[in-house]
Amino acid sequence: MKTDVVVIGAGVIGGAVALELAKAGRSVVIIDKGSAAGAGSTSASSAIIRFSYSTHDAVLMAWESAKIWENWAEYLGVVDPDGMAKFIRTGYLVYRTTGYDGEAVRKIWEDIGIPYEILDASQLRERFPALDAGSYWPPKRIDDPAFGDDATGELSGIYDPLSGFMDDPMLAAHNLVNAAKATGAQTRFKEEVVAINNNGVGVTGVTLASGEHIEASIVINAAGPHASKINKIAGVLDEMNIRHRPLRQEVYVAPAPRGFKLEDNAPIVADLDTGIYFRPHPGGTLNLGGTEPACDELHWIEDADDWRQETTVEIWETMMLRLARRMPEFGVPVSPSGIGALYDATDDWVPIYDRSSIDGYFMACGTSGNQFKNAPLAAIFIRLLIEAQEAGLNHDKQPISYVGPRSGRAINIGAFSRLREVQHTSGTVMG
Repeated sequence: MKTDVVVIGAGVIGGAVALELAKAGRSVVIIDKGSAAGAGSTSASSAIIRFSYSTHDAVLMAWESAKIWENWAEYLGVVDPDGMAKFIRTGYLVYRTTGYDGEAVRKIWEDIGIPYEILDASQLRERFPALDAGSYWPPKRIDDPAFGDDATGELSGIYDPLSGFMDDPMLAAHNLVNAAKATGAQTRFKEEVVAINNNGVGVTGVTLASGEHIEASIVINAAGPHASKINKIAGVLDEMNIRHRPLRQEVYVAPAPRGFKLEDNAPIVADLDTGIYFRPHPGGTLNLGGTEPACDELHWIEDADDWRQETTVEIWETMMLRLARRMPEFGVPVSPSGIGALYDATDDWVPIYDRSSIDGYFMACGTSGNQFKNAPLAAIFIRLLIEAQEAGLNHDKQPISYVGPRSGRAINIGAFSRLREVQHTSGTVMG
């Protein structure tokens, strides 16, 4: 079999890349060892569309991508017979706490023109009565004797009214792959890539576990938690200054308390003061995850095919009780409802969108946890990187950029280089 491009991974990033390249007139084959589009780490995403990152380029990327999610059907250009994911606007509240006062984000928003409000403690209580404005810093484990201590002060918050979430992350990935197929792409599910073939200069294709060879001059690694394994197979790990590897996380669904349902205009909440984030969800529930506070052990995984998917009692209890601190009306469920999930995380939680030393081999890695929202722009970046290489440009020495139509600002794609120095970010899923 011969094609122009092989995309490894049919999650939200791989699907977007496949669609972008198919629209550009290239023949594309999408390969995924799973059984369906978005069935991997994408399916466990909270699918939050927000703009609160630590760097100017990352904020711009999210701001430009958000416009696409808001106009999803127009972007896809085709209606998926299996249904269409929908953008739900809720607004986004970030608590300002010790170590995260939001000033860096606020200044970037002002520069770009992203609207926001600063809410003091009394305004927080008035606007969102289901939420407590107390400060419990630092986040604590539930076996810490100070876990139940009273608040030591009150918090303010930064609120942006335009953020929201996609109601079904797996369906969003399916929409992308369906649109790519409508534009000529092919899919190969339940197939595993075991070799990245090259002739010593550039990529010549891939070999599957079945022994089949697929010829292609371009291969894109968008394999999510399996991406570091694919990079090892390709032989490019040693050239990378930024590491990425699978990180096990747990995400939960819980009944939303009174005053924190979608119909109550409940926002997405980032609460680094207690170490959680949460958002309302259709059906009177909420989604909940952690923000990697210093007191929590990070569970790095050696093999993305060998890990525990079931939730653990300790993490479930910790997440639920932290949420109960922030929402006094929350009644802790008697049993967990959630899943274990894998993120493909980098050292600084900033993704890698880059070329490699092997002509034709490109990477969209380190994307799990906070890059769902950036899939449309990630796809454009990969297309531009491919076109730059074909034009003889050296992105490593002279990074290319992309001017976003919404902001009119240039985004430095070199900010997502595999060769960059570790960036100063929150050091968490918040990016």
